[in-house]
Amino acid sequence: MKLWIVVNGFLINNKFSELTKRLSNACDYYGIDYRVVTNSECVVSLDGSTFTTGVIENDGQPVLFWDKDILLARALEKVSHRVYNRADAIEICDNKALTSLMLAESGLPFPKTYVSPMTYENVGYTDCSFLDDISDKLGFPMVVKDVYGSFGAQVFMCNNFNELVDIVKKHDGRTLIFQQFISESYGRDVRVQVVGGKVTSAMYRFSDGSDFRANVTNGASMKAYEPSQEQKELAIKAAKLIGLDFCGVDILFGKNDKPIMCEVNSNAHFVNLDSCTKKDTARDIISYIINEHKDI
Repeated sequence: MKLWIVVNGFLINNKFSELTKRLSNACDYYGIDYRVVTNSECVVSLDGSTFTTGVIENDGQPVLFWDKDILLARALEKVSHRVYNRADAIEICDNKALTSLMLAESGLPFPKTYVSPMTYENVGYTDCSFLDDISDKLGFPMVVKDVYGSFGAQVFMCNNFNELVDIVKKHDGRTLIFQQFISESYGRDVRVQVVGGKVTSAMYRFSDGSDFRANVTNGASMKAYEPSQEQKELAIKAAKLIGLDFCGVDILFGKNDKPIMCEVNSNAHFVNLDSCTKKDTARDIISYIINEHKDI
């Protein structure tokens, strides 16, 4: 088999370069033929009967899609490539509102959540009266998230109504979700890595108490963690529900440490995870693709 690895051609920094390097090293470890290409090299051409994507041949070989270019992922699927993760799964995870909708309606434990009504970014929220109902139902403090935020950025704690209105207006009409604050999980959560329907590693993330978020990018600490059976089952169920081959699942602590879903990340950055768990997530992912592709 030959593996195509698709990365973003415009998002270039050390964090993403390190991930690409680790995935390439894993391919070398298993001795498979592979090529790393950028989405900017794969401009989708539509001629009415087929799809072409530049450098990627229509050869039906698997594609490790480490990007969020949904149109490109769908075009590759149209010409019989098996894309890991699939386009639909990436699209759901890229939008926290879609992820929340799917997780909540499945019956998995999830914070009470509301979604802002759609407006336009050049119009914004000229009427914020919808916030009256949300604040009545969630109370304060509440958590507000931009549906397209990453690494804990664009996640805010609102302690009163004035802060809530201020955050909404500053976001110029971008879609937001409003969530119940799980006080028991203040400054701490668990990241569980799932590959091929199995938990491969996990870490406990915790802040020094000055930040309600537990993202390592924002300064939180981390340590290797052995998740409970309930946490493992929750992470696996979430991955299966969305249709993910691999993902990072963030789990909060509820009362008596009962696990509560937080987020699911289709292209979870695993460098920090591996550094504290001494695991090799890239090898887990490449091994899974190799084994699964044998049966396709």
